[in-house]
Amino acid sequence: MNDWQLRQAVRILRDGGIIAYPTEAVWGLGCDPYNPEAVRRLLEIKRRPEHKGLILAASSESQVSPLLEGLTEEQRARLAETWPGPNTWLLPDPEQRVPAWIKGQHTGVAVRVSAHPIVRALCDAFGGPLVSTSANTSSAPPAKSKLKVRTYFGDDIDFIVDGALGGLERPTTIRSLSDMTVVRA
Repeated sequence: MNDWQLRQAVRILRDGGIIAYPTEAVWGLGCDPYNPEAVRRLLEIKRRPEHKGLILAASSESQVSPLLEGLTEEQRARLAETWPGPNTWLLPDPEQRVPAWIKGQHTGVAVRVSAHPIVRALCDAFGGPLVSTSANTSSAPPAKSKLKVRTYFGDDIDFIVDGALGGLERPTTIRSLSDMTVVRA
């Protein structure tokens, strides 16, 4: 990804658009998580029901610091051991800081502080976390190439960021920070 692509992607995100970008294992779709119209459009083109919720990807713990305020020292240490990296945690959100259209039916929010350089650059340039959901319709396997993203979505997405996947075989596991249960393997 070059500087022009980064600026273009951020402009589109700020204007309420949807981008596709490489992540740790698969291509992802992203938008501004605090723009309800962008999130609704993303869910519509993906054919994903809102109740399932979405993941927030960030470049650093500071981008999700409000969600870390009520955590125990043990919980904070667990996050520090696994972030940045391909680890998604379901964090509690008792203060309702994250909109319901991101959390879906869950009381918490799924968050990953990514080590992938493109995800980090996008979040840094955008100034906060992004929606990160696999680039596929609900019934299809996640896209592993830019061509597959274009095949799935055509002109329904506003921009595709160039770059390589991070090398993982499968999307990240989601675990609940409160009880360590696996929400998605």
